[in-house]
Amino acid sequence: MDRLGAIRVFVAIADAGSLSAAGERLGMPLTTVSRHLKALEEALNTRLVTRTTRRLALTEPGQNYLETCRRVLGDLDMAERHLAGEKAEPRGLLALTAPSLFGRLHVRPVVSAYLDAYPQMTARMLLVNRVVNLVEEGLDVGIRIGHLPDSAMRATTLGTVRLICCASPAYLEAAGVPAEPRDLLDHSCITFTSFSQPDRWGFPGSGGPEKRKAQNVPVEPRLIVNTAETGIDAAVSGLGIVRVLSYQAQAALKDGSLRRVLEDFEPEPLPVSLVHREDRLPQPKVQAFSEIAVPLLRKALKAL
Repeated sequence: MDRLGAIRVFVAIADAGSLSAAGERLGMPLTTVSRHLKALEEALNTRLVTRTTRRLALTEPGQNYLETCRRVLGDLDMAERHLAGEKAEPRGLLALTAPSLFGRLHVRPVVSAYLDAYPQMTARMLLVNRVVNLVEEGLDVGIRIGHLPDSAMRATTLGTVRLICCASPAYLEAAGVPAEPRDLLDHSCITFTSFSQPDRWGFPGSGGPEKRKAQNVPVEPRLIVNTAETGIDAAVSGLGIVRVLSYQAQAALKDGSLRRVLEDFEPEPLPVSLVHREDRLPQPKVQAFSEIAVPLLRKALKAL
């Protein structure tokens, strides 16, 4: 068996989503693609792919093996290019993840600029409000908001965002502006479950001249939402005070439909980072994306 050829076929199957599509991509007959896959599974004594009448899916061992195959092929491609003295031109698929709204507002334009610069590249974006394991989900790059745990990932700091409270001018005129966190007990609140408990908002203490103690304020939410956009829309309509990340409310703050409150009590800024896997040989597609993304995202975050 041509093990390397079979590995290339397996990766093409995973990327294309079917044996026939992989065959078209590789210029191989369907029977040849199927034969390569069968030989690889027999050599590994493991089923890599499950087939149903509607779709093809990788088994759990197949998903794990896919990441190894990608690294092997990437390292081999890089080694060949270095030996040939060629500049490694990015080509193939870049898979990345980012928080939903941040991805839509700030990462998508960066991806467009990247694709314009490198016409041989395609991209896949996974926009979700959870921490994604890049290796397990077959991703190359991630944008993370928050402090990073120790890991084998390489991280580049892009800037910071803040967790803020804001409300519409009409609501504040009617209900009053809270002067300190405990004033929230007398206000209508809109809670966004991704960043705080629905019934309790925490505020840090201060070691400065004020020497404030940390406060954990119970709130009775008028509305609980699972997306920042919904919470912000509700706050703009005058329903109450919402707590979100600063970039999420940027447009509403800029046009005056929301006002920031309790600024002196905001937690320390949260870092925003670009992370990618620590590969033995740097991948041209990741290097090229970082060169474009880092300055653009730093500029965007600086403006927040």
